[in-house]
Amino acid sequence: MTHTVGILGATGAVGQRLIQLLDPHPDFEISALTASSESAGKPYRKAAKWRISTPIPESVAGITVAETDPDAIGDVDLLFSSLPSSVGERVEPAFCEAGYVVSSNSSNQRMAEDVPLVIPEVNADHLGLLEVQRDSRGWDGAMIKNPNCSTITMVPTLAALDTFGLSRVHVATLQAVSGAGYDGVTSMEIIDNAIPHIGGEEEKMESESRKLLGGFDGAELSMHDATVSASCNRIPTLDGHLENVWAETEEEASVEDAREALESYEGIDLPSSPDPLIEVFEEPERPQPRLDREREDGMQICAGGLRENETGLQYNCLAHNTLRGAAGASVLNGELLAKEGYL
Repeated sequence: MTHTVGILGATGAVGQRLIQLLDPHPDFEISALTASSESAGKPYRKAAKWRISTPIPESVAGITVAETDPDAIGDVDLLFSSLPSSVGERVEPAFCEAGYVVSSNSSNQRMAEDVPLVIPEVNADHLGLLEVQRDSRGWDGAMIKNPNCSTITMVPTLAALDTFGLSRVHVATLQAVSGAGYDGVTSMEIIDNAIPHIGGEEEKMESESRKLLGGFDGAELSMHDATVSASCNRIPTLDGHLENVWAETEEEASVEDAREALESYEGIDLPSSPDPLIEVFEEPERPQPRLDREREDGMQICAGGLRENETGLQYNCLAHNTLRGAAGASVLNGELLAKEGYL
């Protein structure tokens, strides 16, 4: 069954990636696009400054962009939101109140108690929180969130290692400039440089990871007991977040144990989910952004550099931040919503 979908914030960087991933898609067909009032009323080809290497799909180029308002778009089964969080905070609940189901990449309300924050391969069962959400908010629609791009890169590997009882995590990130958006970091700031701070990023990784790895008893979520400490850095790569992770576990785990846990960690039967979910390199210099970010259409998590230290394990992990870490994550959540009968 094909579901009609719309994209909120369709002219931005993540909105354009959503269009790239959704045209074509086996389950979804784009029928509505929204943007700011300056873009509304224009055909998409004129409203968007297209920055993806592939051309604008012809099926989308002629769609007239609507204002981001529940009254401005027609009947669609699902909305993907790539709105700035300041806009999403105000607009997304209005769409849910109007009966729309929203799969959102925006950071607003990710940590709300009744909003499922989901990576389908990690915590698909958290989708059951939507029933709690609808009861508490009186919505006919619903809202699901995907995590921050840097969180998505690390958490599947942590979920795999949690079989040994995850207790403490330290992570240092090397994040690509595309994660800041087109206007986020100027060339004079980032060329020949690294920026050892990304506003709000560390707090997102520390809190979102524990929510994703936590439990759901059918009524409420519980946060994972592990402590997470993050240091986030911007570096002059275009795409692909590389992260150095130190993980402490309650049970002793060798490098061989950890490799087996990572390689055998199961994915999920959804069109956009790769198999295997996690690719583990034996070469100590891998993964690398330029070489490995596009694996499995940019949806695979790569890990390498596994070794033991005095406190536990350390390794590197990598994912494409605008595909697996943003647009692709929203699409995966949309696929999960469809599979579970929420559309």
